[in-house]
Amino acid sequence: MSQNLPQHVAVFGALRSGTTLLRLMLDEHDRLACPGETDYMFDHVSGGVPGDPVFDVEAMADNRIYRVFCDQFGLDPSAPQTMHGMMETMQGPKAAQDATVVLMLHRSLETALTHLPDMKILHLIRDPRDVARSSIGMGWAGSTYYGVRHWLDTEREWSACAPRLAPEQVLEVTYEALIEAPEETLGRICDFFGVSYTSSMLEYDGSSTYSKPDPSLTYQWRRKQTPREIGLVEAQLGELLITRGYPQSDHPPVVPGPLERLRLAIGQRRATWSVQIQRFGLRDPVLDKLSRHLGWPALGQPARRRMDAAMERYVK
Repeated sequence: MSQNLPQHVAVFGALRSGTTLLRLMLDEHDRLACPGETDYMFDHVSGGVPGDPVFDVEAMADNRIYRVFCDQFGLDPSAPQTMHGMMETMQGPKAAQDATVVLMLHRSLETALTHLPDMKILHLIRDPRDVARSSIGMGWAGSTYYGVRHWLDTEREWSACAPRLAPEQVLEVTYEALIEAPEETLGRICDFFGVSYTSSMLEYDGSSTYSKPDPSLTYQWRRKQTPREIGLVEAQLGELLITRGYPQSDHPPVVPGPLERLRLAIGQRRATWSVQIQRFGLRDPVLDKLSRHLGWPALGQPARRRMDAAMERYVK
């Protein structure tokens, strides 16, 4: 079935690595359809055969981003969908131009490649020390020690999957290059995707809350992190930092002992719960956590719906 899909490519990168900014740029192109994050397509595969996955409908319907997609295109989130159908839908009004669908992925790459083995993939990378700092700002982490964890998960998944890809399937782009030389970098991306660069790709600020590329947003860790915060990140990264093209700092790595790890774990719990309570109150986060612990999804579903609705205020 895969040969009948609309032309498709993917962007794969860690959260807080610039994937949303790049998505906005790509979606300004009339030959590229990039309506939003699409992790839900491969997070909830429950069966099927290569090229024709079967989705867990109940789990999909409980995914906030998937429900946003359904609202955007007038779909019923509780109705079964096919990969073919969703990708056709993603073309939206650009279907008349036979637009290329751009999937935005942060995880589940192995599953994606099982069903779309030949698709081109743009691997977007950002300095993990900045990703760790940004994760704290998002309320996902209480320290750089935990803030870099999801970057590591994404990049380790890339390392596991990349050897199966042909060289012509892959383009590696850094967030820093996208910000510091946007026209040149977008030109490379367009060549890779088989379309021509257009200046409209940098007009995304007229239709979103994102500003024009600002080079001061790169390498902020050099100015805004302490040597200890940097060391906590670099100790976990090891050689992967250099492999991804970023030199180590002059600061020594910090490997926390048992008591320090306990302190960091307590700080992580305190920080993330504090953010949840500030945003959603106490009741709904507790109900959601309890339902997951008990394996009773119905108990927490109303709470998750209320939190999802409130979360829209914090989505840039």
